[in-house]
Amino acid sequence: MKHLPRLFVSLLVPAFMLAGVAANPAFAQGKEKEAPAAKAEKGKSALKVHLENDKVRVFERTYKPGDVNTEVPSASFRVIHTLKGGTLERTYSDGKKEKNEFKVGTVRFLEPGKGGQTYTVKNVGKTDVVNYVVLLK
Repeated sequence: MKHLPRLFVSLLVPAFMLAGVAANPAFAQGKEKEAPAAKAEKGKSALKVHLENDKVRVFERTYKPGDVNTEVPSASFRVIHTLKGGTLERTYSDGKKEKNEFKVGTVRFLEPGKGGQTYTVKNVGKTDVVNYVVLLK
């Protein structure tokens, strides 16, 4: 069971790289056909779902400076690929805060939170942060 996350990451990282190489020319040609991201409420991060079924949800989460995300799926395995970097701050349900620096191109594997502890995420930096997320259901 301990090898499952390692296997998952070893399969997804090359998939992200291959998808990026294959998608770049396609995006350059058909940008006008791409659906716009769902409008976020003021102060809330924007979510754009690319794929969702009974096993996986694939989406982009965009944080403008000051935006907050209260819908963090902390009870799921997920892979996060950073498209635009910056600084996000987690605030846990017990009040503890933690700053995370996201650099462009970084891929992270997050396991479900221990003890079911929930948290919110806020962009405390001066730039937009965009993460591409693959969430296992």
